[in-house]
Amino acid sequence: MASSTSAPPTLQVRDLTIRYRTPTGTITALDSISLAIPKGGALGLVGESGSGKSTVGLALMGLLPSEAQVAGGQLLLDGSDLLALDPEARRRMRGPKLALVFQDPFTALNPSLRVGAQIGEGLVHHRGISVSAGLDAARRLLAEVGISDPAAVADAYPHQLSGGMRQRALIASALACEPELLILDEPTTALDVTIEAQILDLLEGLRAKRGLSLLFISHNLGVVRRVCDRIAVIYAARVVEQGPTAAVFARPAHPYTKGLLAAIPRLSERRGRLAAIPGRLPDLAAPPPGCIFAARCPFAEPACIAERMPMREDGERAARCRRLDAVGAAPWPVAAPAPHAARAEAGAPIVSARGLAKTFHLRRGLAALRWQGGRIVHRPVFVRALDGVDLDVAPGEVLGLVGESGCGKTTLGRTLLRLVEPSAGTIRIDGRDVTGLDARAMLPVRRMAQIVFQNPDSSLNPRKTVRELIGRPLVRFGLAAPGDVAARVAALLDLVQLPASYAERYAHQMSGGEKQRVGIARAIATEPKFLVCDEPVSALDVSVQASIVNLLADLRDRLAVAYVFISHDISVVAHLADRIAVMYRGRIVETGPTAAVLAPPYHPYTAALLSAVPDVDAPKRDRIRLKGEIAAPTGSQGCVFESRCPRRIGDVCATAMPPTRAPAPGHAIACHLETEELGH
Repeated sequence: MASSTSAPPTLQVRDLTIRYRTPTGTITALDSISLAIPKGGALGLVGESGSGKSTVGLALMGLLPSEAQVAGGQLLLDGSDLLALDPEARRRMRGPKLALVFQDPFTALNPSLRVGAQIGEGLVHHRGISVSAGLDAARRLLAEVGISDPAAVADAYPHQLSGGMRQRALIASALACEPELLILDEPTTALDVTIEAQILDLLEGLRAKRGLSLLFISHNLGVVRRVCDRIAVIYAARVVEQGPTAAVFARPAHPYTKGLLAAIPRLSERRGRLAAIPGRLPDLAAPPPGCIFAARCPFAEPACIAERMPMREDGERAARCRRLDAVGAAPWPVAAPAPHAARAEAGAPIVSARGLAKTFHLRRGLAALRWQGGRIVHRPVFVRALDGVDLDVAPGEVLGLVGESGCGKTTLGRTLLRLVEPSAGTIRIDGRDVTGLDARAMLPVRRMAQIVFQNPDSSLNPRKTVRELIGRPLVRFGLAAPGDVAARVAALLDLVQLPASYAERYAHQMSGGEKQRVGIARAIATEPKFLVCDEPVSALDVSVQASIVNLLADLRDRLAVAYVFISHDISVVAHLADRIAVMYRGRIVETGPTAAVLAPPYHPYTAALLSAVPDVDAPKRDRIRLKGEIAAPTGSQGCVFESRCPRRIGDVCATAMPPTRAPAPGHAIACHLETEELGH
């Protein structure tokens, strides 16, 4: 296929096939895929979890597990076939020629080594420099990736850094030996929008400065739209579409690409339901004989099921579909919006907080570190994670809670449920003051107020079946007799759109989306009136994310349950929330109806968050660039945002609590700027 540039390719993947041996048989993880990246180019590799994206990166690095078998193909880096090299030669290529940035820096970085030592290790090994010279180089690299205090960070351990800093350190480590190809495997998945935007700025700058070639593996299509020149869409081990990113996004050819793009929530399009792709990936141990996507494709016809389709090329674009001409202009079908449940009569909120505060005594972490006398010293500090929060949630209402990591969102959600004890303030649930209740008195409150955790892998007991996981709250609160539990579990599984047979499964036997549905089923088993949803879709593919968001909307309408929906993805929040509250350093700086918060006048922090949201339709928007990262709140007499605010108007911002502006009924902005100024 023709390249988008005349530059010779840094990487060519030719007909790569990889299979895995499993206890139940052999599965094909990659099925004769071909890719190319020119020097200085950036290729986005997108698709659902399990499609084979990460296997490409591991194959390039020579890090495939022992059960993997390369059944054919070539991996050409600057013309040399990596697969033909012996293990020692492959090892020497890592660092100087190609490097990998893993998805989770917390597991990729060694927790027992200081960050600077880990970054300099590659230079010591590949370049033969001294350890002290490696540490000096590590500090320079940390400065290059935007760390404001590289000496302190180099001397810290990974657990003492924020998520954004760990990701920058991992990128610095990958860049240490000046590789020609940088492979990034979901590098921004767990980051909030402002830190994500900073990482993308960093990558664009390094690419221009160093002439890096990038293989960007992600399920975030907005990020790929911004960073990558070309895109390859992979589904169930096969590449189904390739081409220039702008052209593919403007007019996707393959039905699967259409489905992925349709499932993306957009700030500009608030609609009742997202367009999820039905079904799930096929069994790769026995793939269908025809089109791999036919079972989930709304445009499929009988011939699609029977005949395998080769790639059809058209200039710089290619797609694997026999109905390209008929499907090309057809939109992905979108379900009609579900009717919204009638709101309860105006009255007492289901949840109310007044003056809610929480202070932690921080002995570890970056906030407790100081660089003094050429070394790191620990100075424990008191951190106010919540600083006088007032909050109301009406029955059946969805309140979206947004803000950067570390702003206090999760602490607020857990404090509302008394999973974290408040330091001050009051909490009322269903009209009852629950602030000082003991464990026994809290039992009926636990039944009516539940939580859906961010990570189902850590919140679902791996030794329990789904029947036991969902049945436990039914037994605990006396909601079902022992003989009725199985039927109630089956009904709850049906409510979250899982087959009854899943009752006998364990967590490791389900996909991420299925595990999240089990977590939701467990939370609603007690028939709660209030749910805290803590980042329930942050690590999910766009299609699975869409199905979970639709499920939560359906449950709200069917059960009249109220949510506090915590997320750093404002686009998702916009589709589900009735109101949005914006948090920064323990305080709510803006709150109001969703449509009002998403349109001017904004709080300056809200404006910065919205400007950083990746947009698949407009990748080169002007962005408000905030300096530094969110700091641990230690109490402030003035505006908590003043140190980073691009519209700071003087000392008053630091010394006086900002007044609350009310641009419209129900819309409140805490800022010293007048409403008219906030609208510009």
